[in-house]
Amino acid sequence: MTLWTSADIAAATGGAASGAFTASGVAFDSREVGEGDLFVALKGETTDGHRFLDQAFAQGAAGALVSDASAHPHVRVADTSEALNALGRAARARMGGTVIGVTGSVGKTSAKEALWAALERAAPGAAHRSLKSYNNHVGVPLSLSRMPRDTRFGVFEMGMNHAGEIAALTRLVRPHVAIITWVTSAHIEFFKSEEGIADAKAEIFQGLEPGGTAILPRDNRHFERLLAAAKLHTDRIVTFGRSDDADVRALEAMRVPAGQFVTTRVGERELSFTLAQPGAHWVMNALAVLAAVDAAGGDLGLAGLALAELNGMPGRGERTLVEAGEGQALLIDESYNANPASVRATLAVLAEEPGRRIAVLGEMRELGHQSEALHAELAEPVLAARAELILLVGEAMAPLAHALERKANVVHVPDTATATERLRAELRAGDAVLVKGSNGVGLSRLVAALRNGA
Repeated sequence: MTLWTSADIAAATGGAASGAFTASGVAFDSREVGEGDLFVALKGETTDGHRFLDQAFAQGAAGALVSDASAHPHVRVADTSEALNALGRAARARMGGTVIGVTGSVGKTSAKEALWAALERAAPGAAHRSLKSYNNHVGVPLSLSRMPRDTRFGVFEMGMNHAGEIAALTRLVRPHVAIITWVTSAHIEFFKSEEGIADAKAEIFQGLEPGGTAILPRDNRHFERLLAAAKLHTDRIVTFGRSDDADVRALEAMRVPAGQFVTTRVGERELSFTLAQPGAHWVMNALAVLAAVDAAGGDLGLAGLALAELNGMPGRGERTLVEAGEGQALLIDESYNANPASVRATLAVLAEEPGRRIAVLGEMRELGHQSEALHAELAEPVLAARAELILLVGEAMAPLAHALERKANVVHVPDTATATERLRAELRAGDAVLVKGSNGVGLSRLVAALRNGA
């Protein structure tokens, strides 16, 4: 499939093509270049993509977007970062379908994946989304540039850790539907208050297309603030949550062997479905998804089927069995990221698991001067999870270790390598192990070691 021709790229970016070529994909990481891709040679503070042009073409690149001279097929521009933005804008402009933007302090990647799965059911092969957590100033235009012309539904995640970042991203995406999953203290290090985080998340509404829909979490304590921000850009506002006045609300959710059986009300309609993922936070994700599917003109019945088959993602709730003694243990992989709200949510999931429970918790980062207090405040949900072993990883976990002293079986270790050794020594058949921490802690290495039996 031809995604871009060299002429298209030159027209979109204002660059000059060295000759004719066609590209079926776009990549900026030379290690991820595939056959037929356009390689975007970005210049950063520590590296320069132009150094990897030979590698990219050896792996099958069809052409490159460059700002320096090159002997390879290319389109040359003044600035490759700006050109990537321009390519993303061109992809968005030529797409005639419905675009949905997702942000939030927690749940945005999970909601994005669930929403894509629901829309893919309605339009097989014609739904597109940003891969992984490509949600920043590079990932968003890259994801846009990868969107085929005939896409019916495009779903894009937008993240930030400073004010103004989402405003720039949403003007690239120009969503018809904009979702805020939740607002909490993630990245509080870079803000004076949670209200500042709410304002930064609400920037997503600045890019709404005329007549677009804003989707808000009714139960969030910043709801009124988010609502006021949304009203500046649209009259079409849909709320979700457990509140009686939410437009999309959960009537009932019960744990079943396949996950959860959930009954919801979407406007005047009632919908019951099985949700593969456990946990109250996943019920909220599902409500946001249903609200967005409805706003985008999708099929709610097919969305329910998609939610029933939704598997957890690596680092975000994936559940696997690993070798443990003479049998197996359940591993719940939440190693990608952590903030106070997400840790509480996943500890509640652990509390429902049968057998001996083990919590491996890495420190939470980007919490600034509130770090000590926010770590210590996790003592209550940790104790409520009734874990027989609590393995705390990282220096910032010291306040929580102190708060749990003499109340639980706590082991505080400095790093992931030590945690892995300790967990290997403790793990038994039938255990349920939750692994949760900020990505920088590196608990994904612990997860990989358990899965590989290393």
